[in-house]
Amino acid sequence: MEQTGFEHPDREGDIQISIVIPVYNEEKVIPQLFARLVKCMDTAEFRIECIFVDDGSTDSTAPQLISICMTDARFQYISFSRNFGHQPAIAAGLRHARASEAIFIIDADLQDPPEMLPVFYKKAKEGFDVVYGIRRSRKESWIKRSFYYLFYRLINRIATLRFPVDTGDFSLISKRAVDVINSFSEDIVFVRGIRSWIGFRQVGIEYDRAPRANGSAKYSFSRLIRLAMNGFYNFSEIPIRLISCLGILSITISMVYLIATLVSKYVFHTVPQGFTAILFTVILFGGVQLLSIGVIGEYIIRTFFQVKKRPPFIIDKKIFDKATADES
Repeated sequence: MEQTGFEHPDREGDIQISIVIPVYNEEKVIPQLFARLVKCMDTAEFRIECIFVDDGSTDSTAPQLISICMTDARFQYISFSRNFGHQPAIAAGLRHARASEAIFIIDADLQDPPEMLPVFYKKAKEGFDVVYGIRRSRKESWIKRSFYYLFYRLINRIATLRFPVDTGDFSLISKRAVDVINSFSEDIVFVRGIRSWIGFRQVGIEYDRAPRANGSAKYSFSRLIRLAMNGFYNFSEIPIRLISCLGILSITISMVYLIATLVSKYVFHTVPQGFTAILFTVILFGGVQLLSIGVIGEYIIRTFFQVKKRPPFIIDKKIFDKATADES
């Protein structure tokens, strides 16, 4: 029988599923999120823990989460020393998850419904190590929808592997697949990319993405651009290879222009007048050089931060099983 991450025998008292939720300034949505999570956990046929990863919130999010964790042992709490970002928060949750079977990743804004967990779990039991959500519809601005639409189709064109389109981090990942992800020494800055890269059997389930339950979106357009660039540069060789193509194209244009100038001078006995052509050439090649330096710089800066081996996040406090807050 084919081995998957969902075939470990259940033992009495084992936590079977860990729900990982990155949180940042979500004070308005916490009560509704907690109520829906409790309902899911109370009706589930398997044991669940929920890990909130507070990504340096500055509002009342932290006190609310601490209160929840101190009154219900099924809820755990991790807080960062500052805001490190959504993807490092997910990575921290994956490292601290204690589930014996799988980890369920959702966002705190309730756009991805926690009620989908039993559906994902049932599908995973069919032999899949990764079950991810495919957004059939989404209640967001047309600018964001267009951005996501173009991003996934563009990255599938240039990446070295295929990414499922119209997906996010919303997924159920088997324990063995999470163990593989946790073994990586690189900074995980694009979880859905790493999730696709590891392989194993994966399947998507369509769902309708709801509007944000409350509060404001934490992913600004600049952060979305940064996330997209991490996807491009971490999973594609095309940008660096494009430089060679641009160099060859520049040399070709230069040679054509040189030949045209020589023919004009020695065959037709005319000399090109003015500086328009020269100015155009200088600007063109200057632009190509700056673009090339920029692309190379993107790869160098990622290597620079990786070789320094700084941790992707710093944990300030943890509350597990109603323990008191420990300074880390």
